[in-house]
Amino acid sequence: MLELFYSDTCPYCRKVIDFFEENNIDFIPKEIHESENYDDLMTIGKIAQVPFLLDKENNVSMYESDDIIEYVKNLNG
Repeated sequence: MLELFYSDTCPYCRKVIDFFEENNIDFIPKEIHESENYDDLMTIGKIAQVPFLLDKENNVSMYESDDIIEYVKNLNG
């Protein structure tokens, strides 16, 4: 399952979330203002930047909204 680290105030995060919702992409939202999610982001990604996608099944992690959207488009054929 895809995990998306995001902030409610981030327009780039909103762009990714809108794409996911419009295309019925299942994902686990992880709002970084929750300390546990922020700590996980820093452990995994090492940078306090969102959006951040984690795809554990394919061992992929990435920043940048356009890259995330392109990755998910290719993932779902």
